[in-house]
Amino acid sequence: MDRAVLVTLKGSGKLADELITLCESVDIETIKIFTVPLNKPSAAWLLGSGKTREIIDYALDYEADMIVFNPALSPSQQRNWEKESGLCVIDRHEIILEIFSSRATTREASLQTGLARMEYSLPRLTRAWTHLSRQRGGTRGTRGEGETQLEIDRRIVLKKISRMKRELEEVKKQRAIQRAKRAGTVPSACIVGYTNAGKSSLLNLLCDAGIKAEDKLFATLDPTTRSLKLSGGGSLTLTDTVGFIRDLPHKLVQAFHSTLEEAVLADFLIHVIDSSDSDAEAHYRTTLATLKEIGAGEKRIMTVFNKIDCFTEDESNLINIKGIQLETEQSTFCSVKTGEGIDQLLAEMERFIRENRIESLFRFPADGRGYKLLSELHSKCEIISEDHEDSYIEVRAVCPDEIRNRYAGYILD
Repeated sequence: MDRAVLVTLKGSGKLADELITLCESVDIETIKIFTVPLNKPSAAWLLGSGKTREIIDYALDYEADMIVFNPALSPSQQRNWEKESGLCVIDRHEIILEIFSSRATTREASLQTGLARMEYSLPRLTRAWTHLSRQRGGTRGTRGEGETQLEIDRRIVLKKISRMKRELEEVKKQRAIQRAKRAGTVPSACIVGYTNAGKSSLLNLLCDAGIKAEDKLFATLDPTTRSLKLSGGGSLTLTDTVGFIRDLPHKLVQAFHSTLEEAVLADFLIHVIDSSDSDAEAHYRTTLATLKEIGAGEKRIMTVFNKIDCFTEDESNLINIKGIQLETEQSTFCSVKTGEGIDQLLAEMERFIRENRIESLFRFPADGRGYKLLSELHSKCEIISEDHEDSYIEVRAVCPDEIRNRYAGYILD
């Protein structure tokens, strides 16, 4: 296990604890945490020269293998720290990328994490070449060779990025085909939330999905979709997807677009929150910010406060939960572990579906476009009645908001 000195910024709250957990996930032991103020960031080092020297001296004196920063480092800052300390220096983004890579077990997940890592490494290739040159005993006289090698490395990485993007486009097309097969009168929901909130466990409980739900960060990278039979006689398709975390690398969000698209295209979202976590409100806001980033910020959201069996009713926890409740459209409490509150959750889900699917009367022109619109209604809505006249077609159907909004100009009531 590697030994690390961690660097966090003053006022970052529980991010320091989260960074320790992230490091543990990739077998890095924390031997010291420096919490430093950052009044005026240094372009070369991020921190001031005195604090930089103090951290490096401590890391060397106590035989640390690396220095891990919670704030993101620029490529030049990272190079400067490594050159001065002689140690491996990484930041939170790189730790998260490493965790995702270690969790990737399918071709799609490997492609997505691989793409994010490649794009992250591109501006840092000079750093990689410095290590390579040192291993070969490079000197100043080899500078021209290094520059040539850097250009070669850059071309190789760019080719790999291009290939991965093409392959992910194919994955995106395959997902679209799978969604089209599932589409119809059955509503869909995507389970979202902060990492380790209990999303996979909820899907397992409701649908017997057989997902390996583990008490660790980012245990699920690949979306799993299952059908849930409702007591009212209908059904719902539920999809579990990758968890979110504060300061999730933007490149990773972009790379996982085909996976996160499940949330964008679902009829509504089920936001699972670990109610026992004292940082629940920050986790809640991180999830909302990520949903907005991927284009799902306007979706209807049902909020589920999980882990009530571990909930402690101290004042700060109660304030956090009540604050979230005031902002949510609909919320319910449960424990996936004990089953408490699950019946109420299912009842709320059925009510949410009914409210989301409103009966409307459409009038389409009796021409090619009108029949095309009618065909889409048949594939995505529940048809109540259908009348064909010489110049128009009237259809009464129960439709999700997406269809109602798209064809608002054809709605009579």
